[in-house]
Amino acid sequence: MKYLISHQTTYTYYEPVSVCYNVLRLVPRNTDRQLCTSVSVTIHPEPDSLQEYEDFFGNKVIYFSIEKEHARLSVKVFSEIEKRAVAAREIGLYGNATIESVKRQLMDNPQEVGDIGQYIFETPMTAWNEEIAAYARASLRPGLPVLEAAGDLMRRIFSDFRFTPGFTAVSTPLETVMRERKGVCQDFAHLAIACCRSVGLPARYVSGYIETLSPPGVEKLIGVDASHAWFSVYIPHLGWVDFDPTNNLLPAEQHITIGWGRDYADIAPMRGVLLSSGTHGLSVAVDVRRVK
Repeated sequence: MKYLISHQTTYTYYEPVSVCYNVLRLVPRNTDRQLCTSVSVTIHPEPDSLQEYEDFFGNKVIYFSIEKEHARLSVKVFSEIEKRAVAAREIGLYGNATIESVKRQLMDNPQEVGDIGQYIFETPMTAWNEEIAAYARASLRPGLPVLEAAGDLMRRIFSDFRFTPGFTAVSTPLETVMRERKGVCQDFAHLAIACCRSVGLPARYVSGYIETLSPPGVEKLIGVDASHAWFSVYIPHLGWVDFDPTNNLLPAEQHITIGWGRDYADIAPMRGVLLSSGTHGLSVAVDVRRVK
């Protein structure tokens, strides 16, 4: 199965910008489930400097600067993705691992803890309070297999929270999401991660896309897709297992991964600083197309 993905970000400045520095994380990474066969990045105005590297988490990063006056910045990333058929996981051997056994195995294997331990501790975006911890304990119960418990947590978030675009911003704390019972995919991923970490389970934030399908007979509009986010839970020997609380499903063929980190801040699509005295407008157009 192959996908073509177009992601265009446009900044319009109301006062000229003399210089800007930006970090871009929009190049999909290769995983056991997908292969990024090609990618092209078009930036206008043309950057004065550009560097490509991998960050601490192995995500592909593009740094660029524009050091001339401009009133508009356009960044378009066009990727071709090939989804891979992977062998069945060893669910029978490790799928029954409980929270206690996962924590014990990580403690008994210092090398593994060194790689996974960063996903156990809370961050500003995944900080939990007693209300969130209590919500977590209703699913992540002692003696329950982690796969079953995380699946129950995913289903409860899907059922208890309403997807409401525009209600939250990146800076909205989880306490607000919890109190109001609404948000977007980033919020639901952060909430699930906070719940997992509150009981000592390693969980990470995954950024990517999801293919959306139009009703039969209705042509899909170009550019109406959006970035997506979900969470993963780590089980020793089995690896990272993905859960999508926004759609109540286990990510598979329709999910395309860009990268992952401890929370959104580690894998934000585009961040930067600029020198200007005015404000700016932002528009994002995403298109995910299955071609085979």
